Amino acid sequence: MSDLFEAAGLAPKSPNLTQTDSGYKPLADRLRPQSIAEVVGQGHLVGPDGPIRRSVDRGFLPSLLLWGPPGVGKTTLARLLASSAGYEFQQISAVFSGVADLKKAFEAAQMQRNMGKRVVLFVDEIHRFNRAQQDSFLPYVESGVVTLIGATTENPSFELNGALLSRCQVFVLKRLDDEAMETLIARAEAHLGRSLPLEPEARETLKGLADGDGRYLLSLIETIDQMGFDVAITSEGLLQHLQKRRPNYDKDREGHYNLISALHKSVRGSDPDAALYWFARMLQGGEDPLYIARRMQRMASEDIGAADPMSLIMTNAARETYEVLGSPEGELAIAQALVHMASAPKSNAVYVAFKAAVKAARDTGDLDPPEVIRNAPTKLMKDLGYGEGYIYDPDDPDGFSGQNYFPNGMPRPKFYDPKGDGHEGKVKERLDYWAQLRAYKQKR
Repeated sequence: MSDLFEAAGLAPKSPNLTQTDSGYKPLADRLRPQSIAEVVGQGHLVGPDGPIRRSVDRGFLPSLLLWGPPGVGKTTLARLLASSAGYEFQQISAVFSGVADLKKAFEAAQMQRNMGKRVVLFVDEIHRFNRAQQDSFLPYVESGVVTLIGATTENPSFELNGALLSRCQVFVLKRLDDEAMETLIARAEAHLGRSLPLEPEARETLKGLADGDGRYLLSLIETIDQMGFDVAITSEGLLQHLQKRRPNYDKDREGHYNLISALHKSVRGSDPDAALYWFARMLQGGEDPLYIARRMQRMASEDIGAADPMSLIMTNAARETYEVLGSPEGELAIAQALVHMASAPKSNAVYVAFKAAVKAARDTGDLDPPEVIRNAPTKLMKDLGYGEGYIYDPDDPDGFSGQNYFPNGMPRPKFYDPKGDGHEGKVKERLDYWAQLRAYKQKR
């Protein structure tokens, strides 16, 4: 780190760890990749044909945003990119930094630039900066004083200013897959000089506990190593000593919207197993079951509609049941309604018809109903012809009068077009018959 950064008070501080005097460092820090080739799980970005790798090979880095879940190597990758491309590296965290810290960083970077050096300013948790703080980056990024690398666990489209977002390339880092996790376990075993004391199924459980978070995986491995097991332990034994990583789910962030979208589309796609899975995932993340029940009421009207009218009744009942019983008993009622909806025939015919009717009502303005179907509570209104000639349908021999109920002169539209599945199949037959009967009676 240059003296200029140290003078500006921006030199990296030693981590506040136990046993620092004896040189102790966490296993995750000891196994931090020392080259881009050692980065696991992100081959789509740093592999031979990856876009980031191509930039580094040319000795140039654009300003970019690294978006991905915790523990997939965003900070490590930023350091390696700067080093590989020959840039000075400076790091700040949006959690602990304010306007004064940003000003120091920009001043130090300007001094480096005056000396002919290029600077990467890495901002961890960049989404935590407010709009004004994000705007402060713009002149320094545009003028090339800094190459910005931001790291975020949140969707940049929602959390970053459009102006800053337009000046950065966004690269998505993936949660670590099974192959990447195995690579980390093998590296840890090689570093520790022994195999982990785990039965084969416990090894799989260990990866499941980490849930794609490499840093957490190495922390779990270090914990296992410190426990000093003499014999290989089973999955059950492992679960007694270790805690599963908390799901990456925040009820007001993108994870929330991704999972409710997956639930909704699973119901719409008639997959009850997938619907139950996403329901369980949302519950594990701490979602309010009543929120899910409300969304299911929407699904019942929007995607199932008249094909299965019971779906709306069941979702209403499930919501009421949960309000009475609470968790976990009430969740079963929601699951029951969810399976019913996913298994039910689907039709959005009512949804489409209502939207078309709203548009027609807006386009036709204030057209009056025809006189024949107007109410006539006074003598004057009767004298004006209100209600004259009206036929009471139950008194008609066919039980259907076929009268015109649209404004006079308005071409008859067709909004509702039943799909013909489920209950709507019978509705379609009835409406088709009435359409023929209406045409016949209106010609007489």
